[in-house]
Amino acid sequence: MTVVSIDRLIAQLGANGLPYAIPIHPNLVHMTLGLFIVAIGFDIVGALFPLEKSVFKFLAIPATRSNFFDVGWYNMVGAAIITFFTVGAGFYEILLASPDEHVKSAWGLHPLETMLWHGVGGVALLALIIGMTVWRGFQRFLWRKDMARQVEWSYLLAGLGIFAIMFVHGTLGAQLASDFGVHITADRLLRMGKDLSLLGQ
Repeated sequence: MTVVSIDRLIAQLGANGLPYAIPIHPNLVHMTLGLFIVAIGFDIVGALFPLEKSVFKFLAIPATRSNFFDVGWYNMVGAAIITFFTVGAGFYEILLASPDEHVKSAWGLHPLETMLWHGVGGVALLALIIGMTVWRGFQRFLWRKDMARQVEWSYLLAGLGIFAIMFVHGTLGAQLASDFGVHITADRLLRMGKDLSLLGQ
């Protein structure tokens, strides 16, 4: 590839240095988070159903325990599937990132360190979510299929532990955006001296 064709390709990239206007990874991240949190949340509600049954009855909400576990299961499967795309998009977009090298994050990390930890954390979270999905599947279809409480307490505790990991991991991602300006469209347009009203077009 010649220098001219590389320059032409760079000129076609958007404000974020990506071949599309708005980064995909941040949107997929919120799908992963939402699906996983809902999965664990509904499984917790299902596990505690005997304590909450009178509340549902009082509020005239026609709820059955198995419905909560169904929501937990399908959301966990959805989280496992979407997280492959979340991590893939994250690695693609981070390869095209041009962070501000003269800044340190709130945690005292340089951009490259933050990107590496965020990348490693993304792969680790993918593995954990897949592991939780497999564990959930064994509980649903084999170990506890004939039991009223479809999930083990250890599974729910592991899910809450993953929430904590997601918080740390998400903070690293937020620092990439806020501290280093990685793939923040408004930040990039301001640095290029362009009008922010272009965002609405």
